[in-house]
Amino acid sequence: MEPGRFEYKKEEMPQLKRDHSIIKIKRIGVCGTDLHAFEGTQPFFTYPRILGHELAGELVDTNNAPGFTIGETVSFIPYFNCGNCIACRMHKPNCCTQLQVCGVHINGGMAEYLSIPSTSLLHGEGLNFDELALVEPLAIGAHGVRRAAIEPGEFVLVIGAGPIGLGTMELARIAGGKVIALDINEPRLQFCKNKLNVDYTINASSSDVTEQLKQITNGDMPTVVVDATGSLKAINNSFQYMAHGARYVLIGLQKEAISFNHPEFHKREGTLMSSRNATRNDFEHVIRCIKNGEIKPASYITHRVAFDEVAEEFESWLDPSNGVIKAMIELH
Repeated sequence: MEPGRFEYKKEEMPQLKRDHSIIKIKRIGVCGTDLHAFEGTQPFFTYPRILGHELAGELVDTNNAPGFTIGETVSFIPYFNCGNCIACRMHKPNCCTQLQVCGVHINGGMAEYLSIPSTSLLHGEGLNFDELALVEPLAIGAHGVRRAAIEPGEFVLVIGAGPIGLGTMELARIAGGKVIALDINEPRLQFCKNKLNVDYTINASSSDVTEQLKQITNGDMPTVVVDATGSLKAINNSFQYMAHGARYVLIGLQKEAISFNHPEFHKREGTLMSSRNATRNDFEHVIRCIKNGEIKPASYITHRVAFDEVAEEFESWLDPSNGVIKAMIELH
């Protein structure tokens, strides 16, 4: 893939390498990173690139993967870390200094077979291929929620009702937060209310967003604010929604410098933090939540295509009028 263009290429199954495993890909979820890469607006990207990091499949060959069996349904953690740098030594492999994200820095899983480090494998735990392919985007939200250290009963404002924002709302609810969804897309807000049972929704194009937040929070404003838009305007604008003592977590990513009013931020003793990728703990937490019925990821899937239809359909998923929440690519 290059910006604006896909090309199909026939490839053989990769040779098994030491400490690696080979997965026959069955499902590929399409995320904002993939869409932005197609647009040419995604940071950290070089071309040409095979996309795909929301993946599920069948384990067909393996080396040094104790506990895994050939034929097992699996997923994997698509962030390959070095194991030696300062971040890895601090048990933060998600922000390794040499991090290689599958489908971003290196070629990903929009392919029939994929070779991955055996240490990244995840057991399917009885989940189906659709559910497993959606564990990764949900884990992104789980990591952001864990960074925020949400206390039961806190008001949590999540800005952006795309797939990452929706997952963040679900994990914030599971953590005990009172969730407020903020977006300009009214159908997405209705999805939050009707499908995810989000406590409160606000249309960001309203002229009185701050007043609505005050009314919901009894005048306090949210003590946790999470951006899941990757929009510079939304990120900069949302500092004003922080309560005194609040935490602001940036899950969304964009290319420019952010700016905010220092005195306003300072008097709140605000905490600003980024949330990058996710860890094994986050993936395992999401899998447990799906198994327990606390999250129903199949409700996110609005579009489904066969692998040979991707080039034809992909660009249409950029158009908000098509109502895409999650597109799923199937391989047989």
